[in-house]
Amino acid sequence: MATYTPMIQQYLKIKAEYQDAFLFFRLGDFYEMFFEDAVQASQVLEITLTSREGGVEERIPMCGVPHHAAPNYIEQLVSKGYKVAVCEQVEDPRQAKGVVKREVVQLITPGTVMEGKSLEDKQNNYIASITEFDHGSSYGFCYNDLSTGELQVTLLSDWNEVLSELLSTGAREAVVSSSLSEQKCKQLQDRCFVTVSIEDILIEFEEVIPHLQKLNGEKQKHAVSRLLHYLIRTQKRKLDHIQSAVFYNTQQFMKIDMYSKRNLELIETIRSKGKKGSLLWLLDETMTAMGGRLLKAWIDRPLIDTEKIKARHDMVGVLLSQFFQRSDLREKLKEVYDIERLAGRVAFGNVNARDLVQLRRSLQQVPAIRSTVAELELPYANSLASNMDGCEELLDLLEQALKDHPPLSVKEGDMIRDGYHEQLDLYRNASRNGKTWIAELEQKERELTGIKSLKIGYNRVFGYYIEVTKSNISSLKEGRYERKQTLANAERYITPELKEKEALILEAEEKIVGLEYDLFLLLREQVKEYIPRLQQLAKMISEVDVLQSFAVVSEERHFVKPVLSPEHQLRVLNGRHPVVEKMMDSQEYVANDCIMNDERQVLLITGPNMSGKSTYMRQIALTSIMAQIGCFVSAEEATLPVFDQVFTRIGAADDLISGQSTFMVEMLEAKNAIAHATQHSLILFDEIGRGTSTYDGMALAQAIIEYIHEHIQAKTLFSTHYHELTALEGELHHLQNVHVKAIEQNGRVVFLHKVQEGAADKSYGIHVAELAELPQKLISRARQLLATFEGEKVTSTTTKKEITEETQLSFFAEQATTVKESNLSDKEREILKQIKSIPIMELTPMDAMNKLYEIQKKLKG
Repeated sequence: MATYTPMIQQYLKIKAEYQDAFLFFRLGDFYEMFFEDAVQASQVLEITLTSREGGVEERIPMCGVPHHAAPNYIEQLVSKGYKVAVCEQVEDPRQAKGVVKREVVQLITPGTVMEGKSLEDKQNNYIASITEFDHGSSYGFCYNDLSTGELQVTLLSDWNEVLSELLSTGAREAVVSSSLSEQKCKQLQDRCFVTVSIEDILIEFEEVIPHLQKLNGEKQKHAVSRLLHYLIRTQKRKLDHIQSAVFYNTQQFMKIDMYSKRNLELIETIRSKGKKGSLLWLLDETMTAMGGRLLKAWIDRPLIDTEKIKARHDMVGVLLSQFFQRSDLREKLKEVYDIERLAGRVAFGNVNARDLVQLRRSLQQVPAIRSTVAELELPYANSLASNMDGCEELLDLLEQALKDHPPLSVKEGDMIRDGYHEQLDLYRNASRNGKTWIAELEQKERELTGIKSLKIGYNRVFGYYIEVTKSNISSLKEGRYERKQTLANAERYITPELKEKEALILEAEEKIVGLEYDLFLLLREQVKEYIPRLQQLAKMISEVDVLQSFAVVSEERHFVKPVLSPEHQLRVLNGRHPVVEKMMDSQEYVANDCIMNDERQVLLITGPNMSGKSTYMRQIALTSIMAQIGCFVSAEEATLPVFDQVFTRIGAADDLISGQSTFMVEMLEAKNAIAHATQHSLILFDEIGRGTSTYDGMALAQAIIEYIHEHIQAKTLFSTHYHELTALEGELHHLQNVHVKAIEQNGRVVFLHKVQEGAADKSYGIHVAELAELPQKLISRARQLLATFEGEKVTSTTTKKEITEETQLSFFAEQATTVKESNLSDKEREILKQIKSIPIMELTPMDAMNKLYEIQKKLKG
C-alpha cells in the first residue's frame, strides 16, 4: 500500500468498503475507475481502457466517464444487476492540504434506483429482505419500493414460499444475512434473478423505530430492520417518505403460486416475457402510473373477502352505467402525475421545480375527482372521496411560489414567481430595469445641475460613475458628488445612491440564481411535511383509477357482473378467454359453458390437440381471478365461488437452470397442488403424465385424479389424451367427462372449439400433423402404422374385466407373455386373488413392501 501514490491509496481504502460495487471515483470533471473495476467496466460499458502511473512499476488499468454523462453509464450498469458506489470530492480542492477528501455519497443498486429509464412508470421497483429464523423453520419477508415509500412485511413458513413471494413482487434485489446458506443465495440469483446484498445489522436505532410502530412481534421487526438499515447505510440520507411497515398475511388473499402465475400469463407472457398478451395488458386502462402499479398488485393478490369483492363490483357497476361521470373522471385523472414518486423525490432530495409544478397540477384536479366520486352514492365511493385529502395549503403554496414553466435545473433561476419574495423582486427589478434607471438618473442629474453634457458611464475597474467635463466643474455644488477619478479633460464622481444601485445591478443575476435556489430548498422542506398526506391521497386516486379501468374494459369487452356463490357453485354460461378473444381481434371467439357443483367436482376433458382444451381451462381460472380482484368477467352469465387458491399444471418446459426435466417439473407442480389445495381451491391439470412412458403416465394420471376426487375434493379441470381414463366417470361419482368437439371433412380435421358433454371419440393426432404440413410420405406412413396398431388392439367385444383378468403387461419385452388363469396352479390362483384384493391406494410405502414380501415368500414356498 505504501508504494502507491496518496491518491491511489485513498482509492483503495474506499474501494475496500465497497468490494461488490463499481467505485465511481471523482477526479475533477470525470469519474474514474481503476484496477479490476476499470477492466470490467470498460467491457460492460464499451469504453476505452487506458492506464496511469500509480507509484508502482506496472501502470494501473484505468477508465473514466465525464461527470455530466455519469447517470447514463450508472443506469447501464445497474440495469445489468451491478452496484455503483458514487464517490465525490467533499472538500474544496483550493483549501485541501494534500489529497482532496473524498467520500461515497450514495450506493446505487438495482433495488434502490430513484430515476432513469429503468424505472418504469407502471412498474414498482422493489427491494426485498429475507430473514431466516430458527434454521429455516420460518422466514421474515419484507419489501420496499424506495421510489414510492411502500413498505410491507410478512412471515412465511418455508423456503419455496419465499421464492414464490420474491418472484411475485418482481423484486430486483434481495438483502440477506451473511449466514444464509450459499445454496439459497444461489437460488435467489439463478431462479429469481435478483442481486443479492448482505446486511447483518438488526438493532433498532432512532431512524428505524418510527417505521416499526405498526408491527407486533420481534420477527416482523427484525425483517424490516434489516432492510431499513441497508437502505439508510447505502443511500446516506434521511428517507422521510418511507411509510410505516404494514404486515400482511398471505392467507388474506387468493394464493397463486409462481408456477400458476407463469402458466396463466397474469403479468407477462411465457414466450416473450412482455406485457402484451397478459391479463395485465388486457385490464390496463388506467390513466395514472399509480393506478397501473396498483392494478398489478391487485392481480398478484386477488381478494377472498366476499364483502370487499362485492364492494368493488358495485363500484365498477355504477361507473359502467354512468358514462359521462366516468369520462369526466378519466379526463381529470389524465392530468394527475405520479404523486407517489414525486413525494419520494421530494424526500430523497432530487426533486426539481418541474416536478413540483406537476405536483401542483395534480392537486388542482383533486376537488373535481373527489366530487365525481362522491356523486356515485356508494359507501365505498364515499369512503374514497372522504379520504381524498386535497392538501389545499400545499396547493396554495405551490401556486404562489412556482412559475408555470421553470427550467429543468434548479441552479439556473427563473423558477420563483414575482411577488413571492420581496428581496428577490428587488433583485429582479434591478436586473430588468437597471439600464432604464441609469438613464433616468442621468437625465435627473442634468436637470438638477444644469450641465447638459453630464453623463453616467461604466468600466470594470470603477463600476458606474458620473462624468463631468472640467469646463463644467464650477457649476457643481460643493459636496454633491464624491470624486473618484481625474482625467485630462474631465472628472469622474460617484454617489452613495449610484453605488447602491450599482451593487444591485451588477450582483442581481448572481444573487437571483442563488436566492432562487435557497428559496426552492426551503420550499422543498415545506413540501416534505405533506408527504404522508400526499401518499394517502395517492392511494385513494389509485383505487379510483383501477376501478374506472375495470369499468372501461368491461364496457368495451362486454363483460358481466359475476354473482358470488356461498354454496361454492360454479356456473359460467358462454364464457370466453378474455385475452385470447382480444388477440383474435376480428375473428369470432367460440364461447363455452362450464358447470361445476357438488355433483361435478372434476371435469375430465378430452379432445384433439389444438382443439382448445388448455384455453378452456385457462379461461375458467382467469374468470375466477378477474372476479376476485373486483372486475367484471368475460361471460354471458357467471356465478362463481370464492377460491382460496389456484393451482395449474399447463404446458411443458424443462427447468434448465435447476437441471430438472419436463417430467420432474410436471411432478413438482402437481405435488405442490396436491399438498396445499383445499376443497375451496381450483386445480387445472393439463395432460399430466405425458412426460413419461404411456403406462406410467396413465397410471399416474388416474392415481392423481382419484386422490383429488377422494381426498381433496377441489374443483378440478383435468385434460388428457389417455382416452382410457374416461371410464373413470362410471367409478368416481363426482367426475364428469366433457370433450372439445372436432369433425372430419374430406379427410381433414375441423376444430369446432365447442365443449360438449361426454368423452371424445378420436384424438386426430395425424390430422393435426397434417395441418402442420409435415411431409405427405410421413403422414401416409403414420396412417399405415396407426391401422396396424389399432388392428393389434383387444377387440371391442373384450370386456374390461376380461382384460384385467387375462392380460398382464410387462416392462420387459423378453418376459412379455399372456397368462391364462387356467394354466396357473391352485396356489398361484390364490396369490393372484390376494393381489387383486389389495387396496393399493390405502397402503403406505412400508405396508406395500411388507405385502410384496409376503407374496414373494408364498411364491417361493
